[in-house]
Amino acid sequence: MIIILKHGATDEQVDHVIERIEAMGLQPHLSKGTYRTVIGVIGDEEKVQTAPLMAIPGVEEAMPVMPAYKLASREAHPQPTVVEVGSGSAITKLGGGHFGMIAGPCAVESAERLDEIAAAIKAAGANILRGGAFKPRTSPYSFQGLGEEGLKILREVGDKHGLPVVTEVIDPRHVELVAEYTDMIQLGARNMQNFVLLTEVGKTHKPVLMKRGMAATIKDLLMSAEYVIANGTTEVVLCERGVKGFDNACRNMLDIAAVPQVQLMSHLPIIVDPSHATGRPELIPACALAAAACGADGIHIEVHNCPEEAMSDGPQALLPEQYATLAAQIRKVAEAVGKTF
Repeated sequence: MIIILKHGATDEQVDHVIERIEAMGLQPHLSKGTYRTVIGVIGDEEKVQTAPLMAIPGVEEAMPVMPAYKLASREAHPQPTVVEVGSGSAITKLGGGHFGMIAGPCAVESAERLDEIAAAIKAAGANILRGGAFKPRTSPYSFQGLGEEGLKILREVGDKHGLPVVTEVIDPRHVELVAEYTDMIQLGARNMQNFVLLTEVGKTHKPVLMKRGMAATIKDLLMSAEYVIANGTTEVVLCERGVKGFDNACRNMLDIAAVPQVQLMSHLPIIVDPSHATGRPELIPACALAAAACGADGIHIEVHNCPEEAMSDGPQALLPEQYATLAAQIRKVAEAVGKTF
């Protein structure tokens, strides 16, 4: 922490700031310039980040040297984190050069339908199956998911096809139930800053897929990841899924630059979801390939074998044959930039 004092701060004010720092068990380092006096603070910054330093007379600004998202930061963990999802022979790695292909329907609708989709995406090269059992819908009258029955179907189908499974949790009361059935827990965009939910999910020690909120900055995303890590779960995968923009041509504005930016700021893997970013299947291939080219650690795509009958987000889903074509192209691009499967 660096504390900058106001121009003209008195010796008494400087001494008082130093006394306050020492009272917190930290070491002050005083540097007096012609126009400004600066005090460097050495020690555990956690003690000063919550202290009301700006209320001390003479203080103009208090600047942290380390980012607030310490555990998620690149400074705290210089090497990329590799997240392992699944167990036994069905393990998928994301990060550190490993590439994840997450695919499946928006919602688990029936065992038969999910089985057909899982078989198709596995043949195309997907290595994680997704499907929602609890659905946060804009309208209370829309399909809300099958709940525990959906979790059971997802688990059974995933095991049958040798695919780890990921699904979203939307209620702290369901965290233990979702953790029981899945290999990875998803935190959706609407719940990225539901801090009670983040805390409970962090306690499960299950890998987490965290989607960026629709109006969230990159720092907001990393601070939310910090909640999960601080509560015990170190394996967090971030997901860029588009943010709100001023143009309504697409559902959201896909922030491709967020991928290399996050990789500069954090050690956590980051994947891209072009399905939710665009909401339009004809735009998904180009955005998915762009994400692979810029170094993303995985691609998350919605796939349905009959979109017109889908109970959730059918219009944005790719058909299995479309996904197979795109998956082969993604693989080539990802391998060209050094990723492994």
